[in-house]
Amino acid sequence: MVKLGILGGGQLGRMLLQAAANYPVETYILENDVTAPAAKLCTQFVLGDVTNYNDVYNFGMLVDAITIEIENVNIEALEKLETEGKTIVPNTTTLRTIKNKILQKQYYTHHQIPTAAYVITTSKNDITTHNTMLPAVHKIAEGGYDGKGVIMIATIDDLDKAFDAPAILEKKITIKKEIAQIIAVGLDGQIALYPPVEMVFDKYLNLLDYQICPANIPDKVLWKVEAIAMTVAKNFNSAGLFAVEMLIDENDDVLVNETAPRVHNSGHHTIEAHYSSQFDMLLRIMLRYPLGNPDAILPSVMVNIIGADNYNGTPVYNGLAEVLKIGDAFVHIYGKQLTKPGRKMGHITILSKEKQELLFQANKIKNTLQVVAAED
Repeated sequence: MVKLGILGGGQLGRMLLQAAANYPVETYILENDVTAPAAKLCTQFVLGDVTNYNDVYNFGMLVDAITIEIENVNIEALEKLETEGKTIVPNTTTLRTIKNKILQKQYYTHHQIPTAAYVITTSKNDITTHNTMLPAVHKIAEGGYDGKGVIMIATIDDLDKAFDAPAILEKKITIKKEIAQIIAVGLDGQIALYPPVEMVFDKYLNLLDYQICPANIPDKVLWKVEAIAMTVAKNFNSAGLFAVEMLIDENDDVLVNETAPRVHNSGHHTIEAHYSSQFDMLLRIMLRYPLGNPDAILPSVMVNIIGADNYNGTPVYNGLAEVLKIGDAFVHIYGKQLTKPGRKMGHITILSKEKQELLFQANKIKNTLQVVAAED
């Protein structure tokens, strides 16, 4: 039986383990928190740090194949394991490129993949020599996630907000829509494309609020989205699941924002709304099975369940019983032991043939369900 290792034990690992229950596989998790969402669902839990060389290398010696649920992992240990014959998905060259936003941007430039104009900064003072780029978005090269590590620099007066570390200064563009396209690439080179989704972001938290599948875009824009995403994925020369996030500007030009080399928040709806979920698809890749069917069964909307402002502590899900009355809603609570403002605590997927019904139910859920903290 194949032994599959996952670096990280958060909600992505949890949902991957839930899908793995359908296959002949032993699952291993490396995580430094014994209360993490995935901790109790795996065959074997290994306590350790995914950024530590020895922890990652020793973990890799226990398994046949390794994947990630977070980019911030020890690449050097994975490179060593790869040379020793372990299957790493995606491969370490791809991980090294995507982990660093500077290298990721240079990858797009090298392969003539459209992306917003940018310059590289090594400190916040570098922005003073590039003030013609403003207004711009400053993105730290490594360590950012879920909106963290991204800041808007409107004028030179915002210099204090900037990152005093290697980063990308990216020209702000007028965005009409934000799109995500998930592509699966098998170890044998097979490719499967999920329908692109339209993402709506929380403008205060800078993380995904809800998304609609399929995206409401004209055919000519859809063709651009698919072609660009294919170019991104193919040039990595790696198996894996890739979530390519793109921006559509006011001229209907499509620009790549960034790529995630793993299962992704923009694909959670696929669990109920598609024949093969993103989690099922990654398992098929890792286990060398034929790729699944990425097509949608029904249109869907996915709403993130986010920790409410001003609440820190043991989570309480106010309004959950009311949400569970919605017949075509599928609730996923991640089992996190602590809620805090803006933290992802779960998601809900709604299915319907009618777009207005999807939007109505999404807004109803947002106004009904609130994650607060238990009183001491």
